[in-house]
Amino acid sequence: MLPIKWWLLPLMLVEVNLIPLTAQVMPPEYICYQAIDEIIIDGELNEQSWENAEWTADFQDIEGDLKPKPPFRTRAKMLWDEHYFYFAAELEEPHIWATIKERDAVMFKNDDFEIFLDPDGDGILYLEYEMNANNAVWDLLMLTPYRARTGLPHYVQSWDIRGLQSAVKIKGTLNDPSDLDTSWIIEIAMPWSDLVEVKRGAKAPEDKEQWRVNFSRVDWWMEIENGNYQKKKDSQSGRIPNSPQENWVWSPTGKVDIHLPELWGYVQFSTEIVGTATETFIKDEWYQDRQKLMKWYFAQYEFLKTHQHFSTSIGNLTNEHQNLKSLGISPKLIPIPEGFIFEIPHPSDTAKKLCVNHEGRFWITAN
Repeated sequence: MLPIKWWLLPLMLVEVNLIPLTAQVMPPEYICYQAIDEIIIDGELNEQSWENAEWTADFQDIEGDLKPKPPFRTRAKMLWDEHYFYFAAELEEPHIWATIKERDAVMFKNDDFEIFLDPDGDGILYLEYEMNANNAVWDLLMLTPYRARTGLPHYVQSWDIRGLQSAVKIKGTLNDPSDLDTSWIIEIAMPWSDLVEVKRGAKAPEDKEQWRVNFSRVDWWMEIENGNYQKKKDSQSGRIPNSPQENWVWSPTGKVDIHLPELWGYVQFSTEIVGTATETFIKDEWYQDRQKLMKWYFAQYEFLKTHQHFSTSIGNLTNEHQNLKSLGISPKLIPIPEGFIFEIPHPSDTAKKLCVNHEGRFWITAN
């Protein structure tokens, strides 16, 4: 499949559902080291490389501190070599179940584990990967987050990671309500050559290269009925409710929406062998400014909703949204035929500017 050039897509702006951005805390960080031995994708995680690799922090509710701590532990590990990006995850679960077996089904209708990768951190054109305890897989190429409505599909359903390897190890019994299970273990290898649509060049990352990454776990509310697992029903109507599930993630977004790439975690690749060295994580100097620019971004869409067009002046936005004045930045607003661009200078290097457009796409320019 040829790489999809997002910049060739024509844009048609329509109203979006607004998402308030409240998170200002730095997302989690992870240094991904090189594997020391061959990784066999079998779900065992018994290679020395996996033994040496650190687990992420335990997943939290997607809404962060607004919700209680998840009752079951979820955590992940990462490794890489010249051919693959490796993932492992451990999902504690007393009742392991899965019904979907075909590829590219809507996997989150089961309990599932999900990976989101935005290699260049620009907020668009990213990978979504989901799998369940049957080792059934759903992989998507996301063109834009759902909030950036362009009149075109947000994703490519037919896109596949062709050389994907994945495995599940179940500590317990699948789909058996008569006993209590312990966990299910996931192991995945994604070849760099098949990530060409989201990563420039079909090659492994460079030393200290950073990607925006998030992991998500969907855990449905279950009950046992006639000796089988059933999703819990709405007590009044007897129907399956719209959201009878938990959403636990590595990097919380503050609301039930994983498609906020600017709030995902950071993964920094290191050419050091796992377990032999300790690298220092390089902080993103633009992170806080990204969050502030997104508040201006959402203010533009509120203006669009009220006036049927984007504002062409900063003054119009601050008049209607007084809270923007407290952000400490006043971006330059550049109207363009498709929508708008906001830009702000680097605090210490005015030759650099951080930009975001109506799609929510970020980039940095240098004079």
